[in-house]
Amino acid sequence: MNIVLTAFVIYLFFPLLGSAGSQPMRKYSCVSLSTQQLNIRNLISYEKQQVPVNAIMFITTKGIKICVSPNQKWVQSAIKKIEQRRTTKGK
Repeated sequence: MNIVLTAFVIYLFFPLLGSAGSQPMRKYSCVSLSTQQLNIRNLISYEKQQVPVNAIMFITTKGIKICVSPNQKWVQSAIKKIEQRRTTKGK
């Protein structure tokens, strides 16, 4: 429950207006970053973002979106793990 509360406190949902070229519009955007290390087993997906802040948005098994700094070592490990799962499912 604490992580849910943290996610809502650090993450502000707002629609982006307009789009750049043929890029799909992102419905939600990170405006602040969590400093907590997340349990990699609970992460099912991620999105990279550079505007308004450089961030990785992880999506948990419960659909919660949590933004973190891409420069943290555990974040890179989590991304690799998610990519490995995607590759395994595709076979």
